[in-house]
Amino acid sequence: MADDAPVIEVRDLEVSYGWGRSTTRVLHGITIDVAKGTTVAVVGESGSGKSTLAKTLVGAVRPSAGSVTIGGIDVTAARGARRTAMRRKVQMIPQDPYSSLDPRRTIGDALAEAVDPRRAKVTRHADEIVSWLETVRMPADTLHRYPHELSGGQRQRVAIARGLIVRPEVVIADEITSALDVSVQAEILRLIARLRVELGLTMVFISHNLAVVRQISDEVVVLYRGEVVEHGPADQVYDDPQHEYTRTLLNAVPGAPGFDIEPRRREVA
Repeated sequence: MADDAPVIEVRDLEVSYGWGRSTTRVLHGITIDVAKGTTVAVVGESGSGKSTLAKTLVGAVRPSAGSVTIGGIDVTAARGARRTAMRRKVQMIPQDPYSSLDPRRTIGDALAEAVDPRRAKVTRHADEIVSWLETVRMPADTLHRYPHELSGGQRQRVAIARGLIVRPEVVIADEITSALDVSVQAEILRLIARLRVELGLTMVFISHNLAVVRQISDEVVVLYRGEVVEHGPADQVYDDPQHEYTRTLLNAVPGAPGFDIEPRRREVA
């Protein structure tokens, strides 16, 4: 892959569910590039196809047409060992981290398994686990705790650490703030804003809310009924939207002072 080639290349992507007359096309000819070290937000209301796109990027959904290439590898055609390698290169941070964490295992166990699924020993990887917990502003003793002992925001921080601990080429963040209250959303957004700069993350950030993505995104893609209706630099999309649907989304955004992610004097994120 050339140094200046996009890390993610989505070309004419089509995804359909069902068979025969019951077939429903969810994504229609999606074409997107994501350059190394940039964050592209994909925004749209419920049912616009955002989560289907996220699942297709990580290889969980097979498209009916088109292609997804990540790091020079065609995700839609990867099989066997190459597919396994892709799963580590592309990490998804889920909307609901509680359902993705085994309630019977400690946070340390979950992170150790992410580091090395075959030798998932907390003692073997303790230093690395603690380092990543501290990176997401969680205390070191979190590795001994269980998911139910953490708040929703704390679990989301653990999910972020688990996604990043394998040092992926691409991070897919799928509605990671939608289940949190406004103040906790702001903390997680500030954390993401810091990490994307410090770690040079290449990220696709999925959200239904335009208020949460402006200050953490380089570009914004607006999906409407499975189609890209607007795509451009974040400031351009916000300041001079070209499509009526984008304007409708922006008009629906409240003043939302809770989404101000500028550093605050007592901020812990």
